[in-house]
Amino acid sequence: MTTFTILLNGDIFITDRLRKQIHKSRVIAADGGIRHAGALNVIPELWLGDFDSSDQALICEYGDVPREVFPTDKDMTDSALACERALQKGAKKLILCGAFGGERNDHSLSHMTQALMMEEKGISVLLTSGREEGWPVLPKPFSCDLPAGCLFSIIGFSDLKGLTLSGVKWPICDKNVSFGSSLTLSNRIYGTFSCHLCSGKAILLASVPIP
Repeated sequence: MTTFTILLNGDIFITDRLRKQIHKSRVIAADGGIRHAGALNVIPELWLGDFDSSDQALICEYGDVPREVFPTDKDMTDSALACERALQKGAKKLILCGAFGGERNDHSLSHMTQALMMEEKGISVLLTSGREEGWPVLPKPFSCDLPAGCLFSIIGFSDLKGLTLSGVKWPICDKNVSFGSSLTLSNRIYGTFSCHLCSGKAILLASVPIP
């Protein structure tokens, strides 16, 4: 499976888990997201965006990285453009690194809706800051390797029908959850986690313990 890590301009906390997740992936930086490249010890194969969040020091430091410059007034965000380029290069899995935090909550929310859209098209997506992870949940079997005791929530982006959660502190079996309900917030991993959804779309947000 061809995996691309997209470096975004949100927060990143370097952990062994994050390093393992991005290991051997190809890397594209979206504008100011390239500031994380050094700490992650990666060199992007492409750096793109309108460069409104990249200062001259970054441009000098990564002057050898191929760049694709877009106008500030455009119909797509830099992160969406980076994902599009990764898909054009054959990506089957995307790791949106730096998807959370930063100064723009609208961008964080947009990353989640992008992830859902791409997952619906068959592209596996992980959103991460290193200490927080997000996984799209759609009507198909789903599991992930979250550590025992990890706090997580299921955030519905629609009504959820037939939601089943196992390997958790508060299991749910074939439950319908209305849009906006807080029923699925603040659960914990208590074993081998699995999730099944009959209808709807959601994001699993997990707070990953940092050793």
